[in-house]
Amino acid sequence: MSPEELHLQMRNMRDDDYPQLKELMDSVYDDIGGAWEEHTIRKLINEFPDGQICLEDGGKIVGVALTVKVTYDRFSNPHRYDDLLGKKETILNEKEGDALYGLDVLIHPDYRGYRLGRRLYDARKELCMQHNLKAILAGGRIVNYHKYAKELTASQYLEKVHRREIYDPILTFQLANDFSVKRLLGKYLPEDKKSKGYATLLEWNNFLYEASDSFMTSRSRNVRVGAVQWQMREVESVEQMLKQVEYFVDALSSYKSDFALFPEFFNAPLMGLTDQSQQMDAIRFLAGYTERFKKEMSQMAVSYNINIITGSMPLQEGDSLYNVSYLCRRDGSVEEQRKLHITPHEKSDWVIEGGDKVAVFQTDAGRVGIMICYDVEFPELGRLMAEEGLEILFVPFWTDTRNAYLRVRHCAQARAVENECYVVICGSVGNLPQVESLDVQYSQSSVFSPSDFAFPHDAVMSETTPNTEMLMFSDLNLDELKYLHNEGSVTNLKDRRTDLYDVSRKFNF
Repeated sequence: MSPEELHLQMRNMRDDDYPQLKELMDSVYDDIGGAWEEHTIRKLINEFPDGQICLEDGGKIVGVALTVKVTYDRFSNPHRYDDLLGKKETILNEKEGDALYGLDVLIHPDYRGYRLGRRLYDARKELCMQHNLKAILAGGRIVNYHKYAKELTASQYLEKVHRREIYDPILTFQLANDFSVKRLLGKYLPEDKKSKGYATLLEWNNFLYEASDSFMTSRSRNVRVGAVQWQMREVESVEQMLKQVEYFVDALSSYKSDFALFPEFFNAPLMGLTDQSQQMDAIRFLAGYTERFKKEMSQMAVSYNINIITGSMPLQEGDSLYNVSYLCRRDGSVEEQRKLHITPHEKSDWVIEGGDKVAVFQTDAGRVGIMICYDVEFPELGRLMAEEGLEILFVPFWTDTRNAYLRVRHCAQARAVENECYVVICGSVGNLPQVESLDVQYSQSSVFSPSDFAFPHDAVMSETTPNTEMLMFSDLNLDELKYLHNEGSVTNLKDRRTDLYDVSRKFNF
């Protein structure tokens, strides 16, 4: 049969499909008893219609997938096929079950070779995600094992199939469809002579699953990030600058943004209020305002219902000075991330020291991290954050020339690709000759994504006009990251050769 002759349609099964189902099951399962009784199938269709799927070609059923709901904790442990059965050959379907159990997948012999089984498995996966269930479980026959039983144990047989040294029509297919072997089941189906009674307990995990106790309060799939491409301008007081900050927070909140990002050292114009003949004294003067900015921006986060990444500000502790960014959550809590890698200018002119910790923070809109400018040029930090479930990386920066900006931009985009996360960079613009070190600014704020089909072709979600004060917004779908991590064209996080290399850490998150 040529593909041009096929007219395939997928649908849920009906009661009147039983005669065709019986014919198909009798032909495929002739070695283990053939078809289920009609009352068994009718009960299954009536109790869980979504789980009974068929493919038909011009009205002829050519493929079937039968499925029930079960309790994950029960059936992810050793069991037998009879544990799925009730009285009078009925199949037990748990209405409140938290996992799917794959009973049967059958393809008509004349229609094999068209990957119809994959279609049915994909439909099951979609069903699992739609119903917010933990996983798909299945007991898989190992139908070629009888050919090797005299020379191999069942476990050895599984290992050789996994290494593709032996082909098993069911297990090989299951492994190719992202199922993993959880354990070997003995006496699963005693009458299955081809499998010698053995079966594999197979599992596919729903990477979008949300536990029932948190499902109603879990974060939205879509997160809106906003950034302020900040104009450096002269100010006469700290109150004037805080009003400017609040203006932008208000604007971002009005557009329902979940996050507001400010640039590195965005409040540096306040150094113009003091004598700048000694830069060390000027930066410490600026540090004197940090606690106030932290407190007032935290209050803004609560008042305007938005999570704020405060750019960065100098923080003085004793004789030491640090460059620090605060995450002000809209619930009133505050976290901090200190810049770890200090530029030559910061070291020599301001005597800033590097921090010693990096963290990934849980928010109501995803797991986020912060790298201040130069930090994004060191890939080890992104690797460590990715291992902790990073979804959005915020990078407040301050660059004076275009080549300095491009260093930050290109490294930030690399972090997005290699760590399969979103990266938001935000800088300041304008010239302020009256303030030492602020005479030149260059910036183009941007949002970068991983590089795959679900994202823009150039992996740029949004970007501003260079060197112009403005707001930037971008809507990020966090579930697209989960799809990418598990089913992307490439899967960087899964495919790292940790048997050959790893990033060691000398601190705890």
